[in-house]
Amino acid sequence: MKLFSYWRSSASYRVRIALNLKQINYEYIPVHLVKDGGQQHSIDYAQKNPANLVPTLFDENTNMTLNQSLAIIEYLDDQYPETMLLIPDNIKQKSLVKTLSYDIACDIQPLGNLRVLNYLVDDLSQSNEAKVQWAKHWIEKGFSAVERRVEKCSGRFCVGDKVSMADLVLIPQAYNANRFGMDLSCYPTIARIVEECNLLEPFVKAMPEQQPDAL
Repeated sequence: MKLFSYWRSSASYRVRIALNLKQINYEYIPVHLVKDGGQQHSIDYAQKNPANLVPTLFDENTNMTLNQSLAIIEYLDDQYPETMLLIPDNIKQKSLVKTLSYDIACDIQPLGNLRVLNYLVDDLSQSNEAKVQWAKHWIEKGFSAVERRVEKCSGRFCVGDKVSMADLVLIPQAYNANRFGMDLSCYPTIARIVEECNLLEPFVKAMPEQQPDAL
């Protein structure tokens, strides 16, 4: 198993947690999103992932190359079901997990993606302060909705008392919120879940600062 990853990429962070939770050994291959004009734009990497984004997962066991973090997590669950499932079998819980995951991965995270923030500064001539305010605005708006959802369906974690894909998506977004100086105490249920997850070794091992390419 090979994971092409960048230490501070939210999407890569999700997949690292998934691999750790499922106890799957993998080779970490750094793809620096800034160095050399962005190594994700290289010809070699574009052959693996035409979207020029991270992560990309290559599974030698099945000769599968995948991008899109949520698709990768679902693939890992389907292909390696012998370890803990990250998407529950129960239809109600499964639907809640996917809803929360999409709330964050589709509606919040893309608006704070590096290429979007760079476009604001480099192409639209916005200041760094405006860039930060943009990112905070969309996280705050999204987290307000997520907080209301998890108030109703959480136990120890986002959906009940078992770790799920929703937690894997929440934790990197909370990390980004902290990077932009946000106060998570405004979202007490989210803050509690984040604290709970970050006590678990698979989450700790996946943290950006623990990666070999961390600056």
